[in-house]
Amino acid sequence: MGCILAVDHGTKKTGFAIADGLRILCEPLDVAHVRGDGPELLAHIEALCSERDVERILIGLPIHMDGAESSRAADVHRFGERLGLHLAAVGLPAPVSYWDERLSTKEADSLLVEAGYTGDARKSRRDSWSALVVLRDWLEAGEPTN
Repeated sequence: MGCILAVDHGTKKTGFAIADGLRILCEPLDVAHVRGDGPELLAHIEALCSERDVERILIGLPIHMDGAESSRAADVHRFGERLGLHLAAVGLPAPVSYWDERLSTKEADSLLVEAGYTGDARKSRRDSWSALVVLRDWLEAGEPTN
């Protein structure tokens, strides 16, 4: 089994987390400070997939508390489609799945506080730790594909 790459997609920066092939270790990766609709983000994810033998991409989906997709969810879906096509074109096909990211930022902040991060150190890690929360929740749900 390959790794799972979780993505907390943003317009100005994007966070990442990875689960190993055995699903024993999940860890946040560095935040990419690039535009969410630019080619640099696709290239960054391509490099991560190549380096880490990624078998699936998991993208956090912004959903309102009532269960309806937010207005930003359409952008995230478009990004996921572009990413899937890009990876297939470069010979790194990895299916794209989506998972509810409701409250992931709040949970990430709690984890960062618990880990002892404060101020700018916490803020700079928030997006990747949000991706980590999405990944953890998806794994705990049994890795559903959608």
